[in-house]
This record gives sequence, C-alpha cells and structure tokens, in this order.
Amino acid sequence: MSHYLNDHSEVSNLEKEMEKVSPFELKNRLIELADESIRKATRTMLNAGRGNPNWAATLPREAFFELGKFGIEECRRDFCCDEGIAGVPQKQGIAARFNTFLQENSHSKGVAFIEKCFNYMIKEHGCNPDELVHEWCEAVIGNQYPVPDRILKHTEIAVRDYIAQELCAGRPPQGEFDLFATEGGTAAMCYIFDSLQQNRLLERGDHIALMTPVFTPYIEIPKLYRYNYKVTEIPASKMSKEGLHLWQYDEKEINRLRDTAYKALFIVNPSNPPSYTLSPSSVELIVDIVERWNPNLMIVTDDVYATYSPGFQSLMARLPHNTICVYSFSKYFGATGWRTAVIAMHRDNIFDALLKRLPRKRKGELQQRYSSIRSDVGNMPFVDRLVADSRQVALNHTAGLSLPQQLQMTLFALYSIIDKREGDHFKDKMLEIINRRLKTLWNNMGFELQPDPLRAGYYSEIDMLVWAKRFYGEDFAGWLRLNYSPLDVVFRLARETSLVVLNGGGFDGPEWSIRVSLANLREKDYITIGKHIREILDSYAERWKRSLPMVE
Repeated sequence: MSHYLNDHSEVSNLEKEMEKVSPFELKNRLIELADESIRKATRTMLNAGRGNPNWAATLPREAFFELGKFGIEECRRDFCCDEGIAGVPQKQGIAARFNTFLQENSHSKGVAFIEKCFNYMIKEHGCNPDELVHEWCEAVIGNQYPVPDRILKHTEIAVRDYIAQELCAGRPPQGEFDLFATEGGTAAMCYIFDSLQQNRLLERGDHIALMTPVFTPYIEIPKLYRYNYKVTEIPASKMSKEGLHLWQYDEKEINRLRDTAYKALFIVNPSNPPSYTLSPSSVELIVDIVERWNPNLMIVTDDVYATYSPGFQSLMARLPHNTICVYSFSKYFGATGWRTAVIAMHRDNIFDALLKRLPRKRKGELQQRYSSIRSDVGNMPFVDRLVADSRQVALNHTAGLSLPQQLQMTLFALYSIIDKREGDHFKDKMLEIINRRLKTLWNNMGFELQPDPLRAGYYSEIDMLVWAKRFYGEDFAGWLRLNYSPLDVVFRLARETSLVVLNGGGFDGPEWSIRVSLANLREKDYITIGKHIREILDSYAERWKRSLPMVE
C-alpha cells in the first residue's frame, strides 16, 4: 500500500480519492489536466483512454446508402405527394425492380457489393428474393416496428453465418443459435444481468466468478444493491520465467469453479485491457469443469475483440449448452456510433433447463410477470424473456433494435463473410494496422514485447512496476510503491505531456499498470506515447537515485 510520503507525488488528496472511481470516470479528470497542459505548452492532447476506433469500414456503409436510394424509389412508387410524403415499400415484384436497380447502378462499388450480398443470401440459404429485398427496403427506410422483435429474419441468417465464421473458427457446434439484436454490447450486458436476476437464475447475494482484468462494468454491476453478488476474481496472474505478464490464468484458480456454489462465470475474451485470448489449456480446463464438476455453471462471454485473434474460438463453440455470448460490431467495423450487437444463445441451453427446475413459488411469480404476452410462460425460452425484459415486459410489442441498425449490422456481417471468400483483405489490413501501432508503442518505450499468438493487441496493458524491476531492480520498485500512488503515472502523463491513458488497477489488473488503446490514434502518435511513458519511468529512477545515501 502506498503511503504518499513523497512531496513530488503528482497525486493530490482529491486525486487519491479517484483510485476508487471507475477508470472511465477518472478519464474525464485526466482530460481536464491534459487540457490545462495544452494551454501551457504548444502541443496537442493524445487521448488513448477509450477504445473508440479511428477507422470506418467504408464498403458496407456505401451499400447502406445505396440501398437508401432504392428504398426511397420504392416508397415513391407506392404513392408520392409534392409536399414530401410518400408511401411504403411493397413486396410484390420488388426483387425484379431491385435487379433493375442493380444493373442500372453497377458502376457503384456499394451497389456491386449489395449484389454480392443478395446473391450470397439466395444461393447459400435459398431466401425468397421478394421477402429478402422487402426486408432490406423496409429496414433502410425504417417505416415499421421490428418484426420479429428479437431480430429480423434475414439479419439473423447473415449474423449467424458471421458468428460461425469469426467466433467459432468456422466450426460451430451442432444445432441453432438464437440471436437477439441489441443497442450495442452495453445494452446486451444490461439486459443479461437484468434477466438473470428477474428470472431468479441469479439471486441477490449469489456467488459468481469474474476473470480479471476485465471491462469495468463487469466489476461494478455485481456490486449494485440490486444484485450484491459475492464475487470471486480469477486473476490472469501467470508470469514468464523472466518475470513478464503472460495475461493467462493459473490452473489452481480456474479449478475453484468446480465448487457448485459458483452459479455464473463472466469473461471478456479476448480480454480487456490486456487483449489476450484465453489459452487453449484454460478453455479445456473450463470445459472439463463444466462437464465433470459444475454442469449448471452459467457462462457469459463477451467476445467483442474476437476478430483480432486469428482462428478465434469462443467458449460458446465449446460449451454451447452453458454459454451466453455477447458480440458487438463496434470495434471491428469502426461503428461505436451505430450501437449494433447481438446476444447469442444455443437453443439447447442450461438457462432454459434451470427455469424449469425453479421452485413452484418462483414459477408462479414469473407466470404473473410474463402472462400478458403469453399463456404458456413455463415454455417461454430465456432468450424471449431477455427481449421482454428489455422493454419492462409491458412494452414487449415495441421491443427490438431499430431496422436501419439491423440492416447495417447485416451488411457488416456479410462484408466479413464475402471478404473471407475473396482473400481476407479487410481482415489482414485491420490486423496490420493494430499490430504496427502495438510495435511502435513498445519499440519507443524500450520495453521488450514478447511474441505471443494469443495476443489480440487491441489494447496494451503495461505494468510499470514490472519494468521498474527489470531496469532498476527490486529496491527501486519498492521505493516507488512506498512513495507514490499507482495513479501517479496517469496523472503525470496527463499533466506533463497531455497524454490520456487509463489506470489498469481500475480494471482489477495490476495496480501499477496502465491501459493504452491502440485503436483511436495514428501510428506516429504511439511514438510520442511510448517515449513519454519511458521518460516518466526514468524520471522516477532519477528521483530514487538522488534519495540514496551518498557513498564516499
């Protein structure tokens, strides 16, 4: 525990209190400091605190806007007034009119891509052409409520294929996944926590496990009074023989899940902030624990960074019966503003099985809760309860993600599928961009980045204490811990260099670690960030050397 004895510490009494605050709230204070720094010096602020990408996948967006043109034509075909009012798309014969549109606009890259999407859906899935085009047309216009409310028919087909390719390494388990389209991964998280509690699958005070470091809401939500779960953290504590973080989990820690008192496991895979994929040995151990020791364990896996890990295979592929998967399109396609994500659940799942085993009293309570939307509540799948709960049940008839969002999600999914068939050009470029930024950062810190096939690299978590020991020894590291707050690094970077990074301790990672996003700045900016991080470490070392007794 730091004692804050050193007058040189950049952390004031007020700022010490910020150690208790979410790093995403702390970020606002750091931005204020960086702004103050900018006013005092000729430089610009570099904010590597959030994972909002600074790229956009262009072709699926071009396709969206081209479909908008066709959609407007179809509305005007129904009826049109000079005052700017038109009808709505009509299904009969729409596919033939769509083919004419494709031919007349074949010079457009967006239209050429739409044609590929159309042909894929017809040839691979035998979709009815009029139904498919009508769904797309209504979606781009947004003139209807979502029907089905859980996800549109053809959106589900396309996104299932995408999930099989990107989250199941092209080898999905047998059976079908039901998908629920949500307003980004954040909404998906809220809905899952809510429905698990509403349906008494997780009761207040129940035991859950959390694999850390992890995205902060998974730490903060279970602490809320409504849930008040007993949380056991499974830390990524493995170190190499050289004393470097591997960001993987000790077998002994994972084996704690054998205890059936643990009702649920939450994991972000690849992790945030370390950005490492769960090792095959850890996956096999979790599979063994579920199959032999804790068959009722409910698993929630957040796989938003899956596409940055070649050959990624989600826990949903290995343990489909026990797993809910959250996937957001925001990071890969540069689409945080679109708020497009899905919850995926296998139709044969432990959640539905546990609902049927609830005590009679609990079943009666749930019968009352959902009776306004169906009579056979006992047979109502958990995924449908997620949809209803997302609108407080009473507004179930207006549930569902907006149609334009679902169409853009469809186009994102089909873009990735078609890209793979044509040589993975988009994927390879995305990985190249991230990897070059990562190497640039580490090269300019002068720290050693070990090759690791499990590294996704969307973020980089840098443990300053590890590098303090490596460069200056245990005595220096001990002095640093004794004299400074772990937040001192992020405050100094903001105040002295106008750089904003987040504290890794806020993600329940090593308290002296910092998280740098590799998504939202240009490659050259990571030269600056890397050099300043190293300068901060070296400046501490200079202060330490001056504090040592003079040797005559």
